[in-house]
Amino acid sequence: MKRREALAKLTGRERYVDDLPLQDFLWGMTVRSPAPRGRVTAIRFGEDVDWSQFVVVDHRDVPGPNVVALIEQDQPVLAAGYVRHVHEPVLLLAHPSREAVRRAVRSVEVVVAPEPPALDFRITPTPEWIQYGTDNVLKRLQIVKGDVERALAQAPVVVSGTYETGAQEHVYLETQGMIAYLEGDVLVVKGSMQCPYYVLKALQHALARDGPLVRVIQTPTGGGFGGKEEFPSHIALHAALLALKGGRPVKLIYDRGEDMAATTKRHPALVRHRTGLTRDGRLLAQDIEVVIDGGAYVTLSPVVLSRAIIHAAGPYACDHVRITGRAMFTNAVPFGAFRGFGAPQSQFAGERHMDVIARTLGIDPIELRRINLLRDGQTTATGQVIRDGTDRLVVMEQALELSRYREKQRQHAAFNATHATLRRGSGLATFYHGAGFTGGGEVALQSRLRVAGRPDGRVEVLSANIEMGQGTLTVFTELAATRLGLAPEDVTIAEADTARVPNSGPTVASRTTMIVGALVERAADDLRRRVGLDDSARGAAVKEAIQRWHREHPGEGEPLFGEAAYEKPPDIAWDDKTYRGDAYGAFAWAAYVAEVEVDLRTCATRVIDFVAVQEVGKVLNPALAKGQVQGGVVQGIGWALMEECKWRDGAMANNQLTNYLIPTSDDVPSVRVAFLENPYPHGAGGAKGLGELPIDGPAPAILNAVARATGADPRAIPLTPERLMELLDGPASVGAQHAAPLR
Repeated sequence: MKRREALAKLTGRERYVDDLPLQDFLWGMTVRSPAPRGRVTAIRFGEDVDWSQFVVVDHRDVPGPNVVALIEQDQPVLAAGYVRHVHEPVLLLAHPSREAVRRAVRSVEVVVAPEPPALDFRITPTPEWIQYGTDNVLKRLQIVKGDVERALAQAPVVVSGTYETGAQEHVYLETQGMIAYLEGDVLVVKGSMQCPYYVLKALQHALARDGPLVRVIQTPTGGGFGGKEEFPSHIALHAALLALKGGRPVKLIYDRGEDMAATTKRHPALVRHRTGLTRDGRLLAQDIEVVIDGGAYVTLSPVVLSRAIIHAAGPYACDHVRITGRAMFTNAVPFGAFRGFGAPQSQFAGERHMDVIARTLGIDPIELRRINLLRDGQTTATGQVIRDGTDRLVVMEQALELSRYREKQRQHAAFNATHATLRRGSGLATFYHGAGFTGGGEVALQSRLRVAGRPDGRVEVLSANIEMGQGTLTVFTELAATRLGLAPEDVTIAEADTARVPNSGPTVASRTTMIVGALVERAADDLRRRVGLDDSARGAAVKEAIQRWHREHPGEGEPLFGEAAYEKPPDIAWDDKTYRGDAYGAFAWAAYVAEVEVDLRTCATRVIDFVAVQEVGKVLNPALAKGQVQGGVVQGIGWALMEECKWRDGAMANNQLTNYLIPTSDDVPSVRVAFLENPYPHGAGGAKGLGELPIDGPAPAILNAVARATGADPRAIPLTPERLMELLDGPASVGAQHAAPLR
């Protein structure tokens, strides 16, 4: 089946939020803090602007609590006399002319009496800048399995390592944007978002408006990657406040510079490993510390930290594991959701550490993984028993075979011996990703979904889950059509409008196809039963029964629909206090191999081949699945080698695409994708989650390849040419003159 929205996007017919027609509307913009921390002592309005023509909103105009409702209620809608990061919103302006409001923003001076900021999450705080407690820790989590100290004390070999990952900008094609207006007494907010019910909750809370008086509608969304999970609530509130005060529709669209400067990014992380092993490489103990930079407010940092520590031990069997995690407050622009949210950071450290261990012990990194990869019946760090029937060794072997890993090792040795300035090498990463919300998260969400039967016999899927380029519209259409025996043309997907669709949960956490897709199937079954058919009825019989129901029930207000609510799979148990038990209903498994070429003159690294093999249950749409993997690999290449956020006062200084580099087509090799299928009985059509898995593996595979090619020992990303040059010039490196693949 072809993508449902492909032609609209390819031909330019798709209308994003900034394309929607509005009459007699105002342009909104934000006035922000110039300082990372301090008390606002004055706001000065320039005399060159006629302020009587502008709508001006500050924190006093927030009708309800001045807070953006999320995990913690700590982040204000607009700063009320105190700022905690550069670019914190202080004031909102609106005017019919976009150029006029841009000039006006530049004419407002926010005066801040500065206080010492905390700008490095890695260092111990000093008393003069502690502001959130005794140690600036916003969240602590721990996983304990066995007796780590005793196992480390008895281990024949202990290998330690420290690894760092940088922030990453989402670079969605469409920047953040919202429209707000009143329809009678109802506030309507439309915009680019992943989670309409998150936005609805934030609006209801801060604006003190009852449920029916707020309506949120997702417009076609040009990419999200997590950047449009929690952040759209802020823009929605800002647009709504301006519309309510100004009495006219408001459009608030960020340009690229503001978007990159003021929005969330992937959390920077520092991960320390102490690993006890036998001399032949069997894991005896893993002691892991994960520290992430949360920025100035909590946002989703506890969730990111949770996933980071659950994945930190990797897809390996080990009887003694201790993982401690801390998310730190700093006076940086808050960090938030980004594809993989925590797992890429901790698995980069873990997979790079596996190669460091192999080098220390003098054994093949493939053999090290072969010894330790989880088998059915063994347990993860949280004590979850793996019994899904996937052969993780086969996943790894397939990646090695497709990449011709062993053959290329010999070729690389010959190549490196004959080239004075170029070095080649291949690197491997084996990893996993849990699908859906952690532990009891899906139970707490209580997701619901409807499939409506229309008078003409067609059906409509009513879901709050959204399309942002990943294929939701297509997959939901396929699932409903297949379940009812209908043609795809007989299925429509409703606009994600909170006035019409039930809360099926957010479009995050690799849950949409596996979990919400299963609700599509069950709601379709329920619809069939409501029109008097058994589960074997399909196609024309279903259409005729739906049409007959409408003839027999004319004029009834509520349309005919089947409904489904989330039900926890059997034999799943999780203790959120001890962080023990079944963290996820299913894991997806993968092995990636990167081949790189390093130029010793410039220290530039080029990925020249990439193989991605994964087991993700049943692959429902091969073209979409392959696209998800290739897209994740490209993002991973960028994060590994070039996407470097430069910081000034806790804010991104290179907030433009001229000097924040992302991969172009010239930087991306052939990305060869293969799937092993092991259907998951509780996922839609047997599917597991896929969207986030591909971001976990590229960075460690690439850095492991660079290490083999050059003899360097890179432990931080992005591995820019400058950083690699320092490593090659350092005393610990084999050095450019003697670089050769490690044996």
